Amino acid sequence: MKGSVRIRLARFGRKFQPVYNIVVARARSGRNKLPIEVIGTYNPIPAPLTVEQRENGLRPVKEIHLDTDRSKYWLGVGAQPTEPVARLFRKLGLLSPVWPSPARGPKIPTRETASESRFADE
Repeated sequence: MKGSVRIRLARFGRKFQPVYNIVVARARSGRNKLPIEVIGTYNPIPAPLTVEQRENGLRPVKEIHLDTDRSKYWLGVGAQPTEPVARLFRKLGLLSPVWPSPARGPKIPTRETASESRFADE
């Protein structure tokens, strides 16, 4: 069954301070149900910078901790990442910038028009 396993985010943390686990779970299970495997964490709220860091031109960083070996394994066996996870994986270099590849899409046969088929019979 294609797409029966997904790599997605499970929300934890407090109100207005989310922390997400990057989990491998069945596609039809709930967001915070017990996953198959936890492969990383993502903190979308960057830590505040000190005045010295701001003066040096540093930008706040969102923390992503990921087990890349397990991520590659799950992608290799067919787990489908959700769009937010795919964005994170593209930033980390695990997926190509144009994922899913346009070459992997379904082949759509060209449609004959009625006038072309009429001339083919003659």
